[in-house]
Amino acid sequence: MADDLLLVRARELWVDLADASVEFCSSGRPTVVAAPRSRLSPSSWIGIVRIGDAAIVTVPSVRVAGLADDAARNMTHDELVDIDRLRTVLPVLDVLGPASLFYLGRDSFLPVHEGAGVEQLPIGDGGLSALLARAGEEEAGESGLEDISSPAFCLRRGDEVVAAAGYQSWPRSVAHLSVLVAPHCRGRRLARAVASAAVAHALDARLLPQWRARLYPSQRVAVALGFRELGVQLSVRLGDGPVDQGR
Repeated sequence: MADDLLLVRARELWVDLADASVEFCSSGRPTVVAAPRSRLSPSSWIGIVRIGDAAIVTVPSVRVAGLADDAARNMTHDELVDIDRLRTVLPVLDVLGPASLFYLGRDSFLPVHEGAGVEQLPIGDGGLSALLARAGEEEAGESGLEDISSPAFCLRRGDEVVAAAGYQSWPRSVAHLSVLVAPHCRGRRLARAVASAAVAHALDARLLPQWRARLYPSQRVAVALGFRELGVQLSVRLGDGPVDQGR
């Protein structure tokens, strides 16, 4: 799948998640829209997504749309996902991200063939629960493994599940990848093996694999499997009083 088609499909996804009349415009400044039901960010936050050379911004109210539009007026699409630059024009209180967005077409997939020991488990399996507990609440939550809709693709060492991957079914036939490796087993290419199995499953189902990664080790795994970095996601919450919900 050519990069331009990946861009089109990725943009369609995030427009769908914006839940508002908005589009990625390569020419001109980023598009800002009031969208209180947007899934680009947590409720009451500003959601920013850049895909390729265009970006969209969703905000919870018309008042905040004015603030964000003024801020974006003199910013490039790259500056819009630069938290240090944003802090110079908006009263940013909290931040989620930025996280890089990677996508993969079947022709670019680089499968890991040494993952012969990968097995499928249901998400409620006790071995998976133990893996999530060992990783800790923060890492387990960031992985998103508890929310997958696919089978879990796992590796064991003895009776212990030490790595797992799967994906959530997102709109527009997108498979959002989730990967988790036990803390004491990292650096052994286990993430690549289980993620490769999950990606192959998604591609066989004719889904578009999406990999969202904030940290370099996760980004490195995505690249090793053939994913291309096409965008960035960032969410911010403004200070100086509560963000409006109405209007």
